[in-house]
Amino acid sequence: MKNVRYALFVWLTGLSVSAFGGSIFLTGHDPDFHASLGGNSLGAQHLNQQALNFILNPAFNPYVAAGAHKFLFVESTISPPSGHTVGMNGLVASGYVLGTDFDRVDASGLNAALNGLGTTYGGIVVASDFGGILTQAELNILNARAGDIDSFLNTGGGLYAMAEGNSGAGLTPGGGWYNFVPIVTSTVNLNESEVGNTVTAFGSSLGLANADVNGNASHTIFLTTGGLSIVDVDSAGNILSIAGRVTVPEPTTITLLGMATALFAIRRRKV
Repeated sequence: MKNVRYALFVWLTGLSVSAFGGSIFLTGHDPDFHASLGGNSLGAQHLNQQALNFILNPAFNPYVAAGAHKFLFVESTISPPSGHTVGMNGLVASGYVLGTDFDRVDASGLNAALNGLGTTYGGIVVASDFGGILTQAELNILNARAGDIDSFLNTGGGLYAMAEGNSGAGLTPGGGWYNFVPIVTSTVNLNESEVGNTVTAFGSSLGLANADVNGNASHTIFLTTGGLSIVDVDSAGNILSIAGRVTVPEPTTITLLGMATALFAIRRRKV
């Protein structure tokens, strides 16, 4: 019986020894818009910079450490409706160079580009759907490829996603907001001016200050965090941004763990 327990322990441990924790930063702000437009462009630029520093940190992201310094920026190429702008401009205003630091892709090339996660790209950044111009076409593909994004994150990749909720011009009417993220979160669309927002101690540890999350507008709040840490809250205490490093078991691993547990129980009854 002791040998069976030991063998089971070794097998189960071996399923996860190669896993890295992925870096995730989700925000209800739309700094892709406000980094180039709005009342506090410097704050929005700083939010972009600190979020990207977090998900691309080579100490935690083995793909970046191996040389995959670029990130993939997902956004439509439609003409921006009223109240929206090209989110890529906010990244450029934040100091990132198209073609050098990142590539921009819309629905027409997204499936092919996602195949480069972990090789060409050390991170993936998703535009906001109000402020920026993420559309349902891109969101549907991201959600359909959630398994690949999960695998990328579980081996150390990075993900940064901005406000989603079909506000503004209604670019994502089919829903599925943040469904490509491998954690369970619950969100509500809430458009509000950034007044009285506060950065948590965790947010401060990322290099953010209250001045970075006030002076523009936000569009989404998080009701649950999926195990991530709270970065900042609004004046009513609603969660505006969350971040953390997580490893989510792959579906196959979960199945194997269940089988192992069942076999162990059967063996124990027989002994």
